[in-house]
Amino acid sequence: GCKKPSDCTVSRLLSVVESELQAGRDKGDPTEKQLQVVLEDATLWQRFREVTNEMIVTKNGRRMFPVLKISVSGLDPNAMYSFLLDFAPTDGHRWKYVNGEWVPAGKPEPPNHSCVYIHPDSPNFGAHWMKAAISFSKVKLTNKLNGSGQIMLNSLHKYEPQVHIVRVGGPHRMVMNCSFPETQFIAVTAYQNEEITALKIKYNPFAKAFLDAKERNHPKDAPETVSEGQHMTYSHLGGWLLSNPETMCASGSSNYQYTGPLPLPAPHTPRSCERYSALRGHRAAPYPPSYMPRNHSPTGTA
Repeated sequence: GCKKPSDCTVSRLLSVVESELQAGRDKGDPTEKQLQVVLEDATLWQRFREVTNEMIVTKNGRRMFPVLKISVSGLDPNAMYSFLLDFAPTDGHRWKYVNGEWVPAGKPEPPNHSCVYIHPDSPNFGAHWMKAAISFSKVKLTNKLNGSGQIMLNSLHKYEPQVHIVRVGGPHRMVMNCSFPETQFIAVTAYQNEEITALKIKYNPFAKAFLDAKERNHPKDAPETVSEGQHMTYSHLGGWLLSNPETMCASGSSNYQYTGPLPLPAPHTPRSCERYSALRGHRAAPYPPSYMPRNHSPTGTA
């Protein structure tokens, strides 16, 4: 059964919570004027970009490598925020790998039912988001609209991840939209460039395990199986961000379905970030399904 804790116990527990969040508070700014978003592992991302990065998409979904990680400072430590991720097409054509290089190959496929991934820690205090790097390690990329909540991308199309920060718990509003050109990649069903394969094996421990498993003829040890075993869902997040359950991706995951990618600042600039003001017409959710801001000013930094 439950019993009322002693004052000493309460004090000790609150002290633990306070010390954990203090590192985040030290980076805080209640005005959000000093908000900054920095890409972690930027050097590694750049190595992949130099040879045109590729990300595998599968029917059941495949996790990304490198993993998208960011560090944030300048949030209001005591305000609540949700962090979202989606993927925007970078150009207007398909790609193909010919004679050792990627070249344009005609018009792109019609836009698919893109999903927005909500970080499983959402919503949370600014102090929480700022205390350590934010990892999107559980994002899965698929090429099939199978209702299992992954991000659906078209194979042989180039994408750029976008991170969106939404302030929640009060008047919901978009705070910032950030993208990092070095994280661009082409979605593929199998790696085309041997240099990419070599880099994935060199830097990704799961890829190394997969290679070793193939040599031992044990497909069950493949990283896809490992990833599936680590998968978690967060159905309790739905009420925070969507008033219409029909717009959700299925299976109660932390991915939500929209008609297309969220708006990205144009033109693309290195470590592009765009700050947003309040949104129009919000009700129970911080933004309508169309996810269009009312106003914005290019004052954000990253």
